[in-house]
Amino acid sequence: MGNILVCDDERSICEMLDIALRRDNHRVETVNSGEAAKRKLDSALFDVVVTDIKMPHTDGIEVLRYAHQVSPDSAVILITAVDDYEAAVQAVKAGGATDYIRKSPGLVDEIKLAINRAMEKMALSRQNFAFKRDAATRNSLDNIVGDSPAMDKLKQTIRTVASTQSTILIYGESGTGKELVARAVHVCSPRAAEPFVSINCGAFPETLLESELFGYVKGAFTGANQNKRGLFEVATQGTIFLDEISEMTLTMQVKLLRVLQERCVRPVGGSNEIAIDVRVIAATNRDLDKLVAEGSFREDLYYRLSVIPVQVPHLRDRREDIPLLVNHFLKKYAPAAGKSILRVNPRSLDALCGYDWPGNVRQLENTIERAVALETGEELRVDLPAERPKARAAAAGVGAGGTVSAGSVLPDGVDMEKYVADIERSLLLAALAQSNGVQTRAADLLKISYRSFRHLVKKYEL
Repeated sequence: MGNILVCDDERSICEMLDIALRRDNHRVETVNSGEAAKRKLDSALFDVVVTDIKMPHTDGIEVLRYAHQVSPDSAVILITAVDDYEAAVQAVKAGGATDYIRKSPGLVDEIKLAINRAMEKMALSRQNFAFKRDAATRNSLDNIVGDSPAMDKLKQTIRTVASTQSTILIYGESGTGKELVARAVHVCSPRAAEPFVSINCGAFPETLLESELFGYVKGAFTGANQNKRGLFEVATQGTIFLDEISEMTLTMQVKLLRVLQERCVRPVGGSNEIAIDVRVIAATNRDLDKLVAEGSFREDLYYRLSVIPVQVPHLRDRREDIPLLVNHFLKKYAPAAGKSILRVNPRSLDALCGYDWPGNVRQLENTIERAVALETGEELRVDLPAERPKARAAAAGVGAGGTVSAGSVLPDGVDMEKYVADIERSLLLAALAQSNGVQTRAADLLKISYRSFRHLVKKYEL
């Protein structure tokens, strides 16, 4: 099923193809001139353009060139009369046209076959794009390291929910491996052979997030020089993972809710809707119940997303898995660094197991990677992570509510400029840590404008 644009100055051919292609469940639009086809290409995304070559004013070759310019992902099939045959052959050889078909009694059947070939080729292209996009981090259930009761329960949950088509909402602190769980659900599901596409909703401004998710048409905004397919369409038949869903604005929440309800997307600036078949998995490190109560997250969207809630345990709640994780990361990073590290120092391992790991598995992985890079012997010695930004802020004399502790000035005096700079830097780091790196939220926590925040970040080279 695809979006098809048919262009022919003979109305009877347009009507015949419209009826025949709709019977095959395609969505079809017809126009009777090349100029009208160009206008349609400006306002909507089409999978296939079927156009006659010989038309007055703007011919099919010009439509082909324009489609190639504004919608390079669209396949173009040329319909030719006998005297147009050489032009069609040259267009295909030049790489612009996907196929050419002579007008004959079997025209409809040949066009159907050509469209099917084009749609199959496009589906493979989209799969390849999605696979390449995430090839470096694709994971399965086997890559979820841990045999603690908490992890055994999580793995069983993944196996159970993977076979369903329901939307999943994954909860867990930053660094617990929420995306790893989402990928495992995908790999264990009937959609495993199709694309897995992930996006961090907190990493994009609202307008850019909309165009990334839903795509856009040429001219939708400054810089939109050609049509682009959104990630929902790229993930068709597969899974889309919406990380940090709590950072999505209320306006975007409304648009996402509509996509979940209607199962179709409308590209930015477009007039046509595109049907999608995508499994949605979302994740958050925040309390959505609290956000709903505060009015910063829509209740109806919450219920749409949280059909199946999945909780990922903190690392401090499964300390028995730490030795397994340490060995897993050692085997991952030691060969890559060209080092023959045979074991982990027992005292270091005891210290790692006793640490609270506020950054969870991600922090542990970074710690082992750093230790491997610095180790020169066959036994890995690991230093525990340095204090977090909040602890550094407290050490600098910043108390609850951001107040400076009394009695900080020594009898011999103090370099106030440096002292204030240290406090500012510590507060910036603390805000960034609390907001998981989302700078707009960090600015709000410090009750300063985003512009002022950016200025300070640049000033202190954070």
